Amino acid sequence: MEFDWINTSFEVGGPLGPRDVEESFEDPFAVRLLPDSSRFSVQARYFNLGKNAAGAGVFAVYRTNGKTIRVVVARFFTESEEYFYQRKLKLTLEA
Repeated sequence: MEFDWINTSFEVGGPLGPRDVEESFEDPFAVRLLPDSSRFSVQARYFNLGKNAAGAGVFAVYRTNGKTIRVVVARFFTESEEYFYQRKLKLTLEA
């Protein structure tokens, strides 16, 4: 998949760059969710929780047309998101 970084609605760069976000989508254990909320259902926004190559957790809200991913917002994991990711990883590895 390709990423659309043109005219993003958040600042690209700083401590979290485009490469970090893209790597989090390549994480084989990434968790992708479709939120169960009318707030997100209008424009079909999804959540991705994955790790970049350095092992840092990245949370991203994105939309896609099946070919291109457009990241709406991205940031590093909070403590609870790290816990959620690790719990899902453990369940996956035990299966």
